[in-house]
Amino acid sequence: MGTKEQLKEERDKIVKGLEEAYRRLVEYKKEKKSPMIVVRNGKIVAVEPNEILPNIV
Repeated sequence: MGTKEQLKEERDKIVKGLEEAYRRLVEYKKEKKSPMIVVRNGKIVAVEPNEILPNIV
């Protein structure tokens, strides 16, 4: 396997891990009924758990 293939494989694993971490975070926030703090248009805002998307779009 070449270097490019190894890098692509590692990148795919990292992305999959980040997606899983996001899914777990959303699940946790909904369970605890806790807002998620995010940055939108340069401002810090709290997003209610029922408004959080269940997966990365």
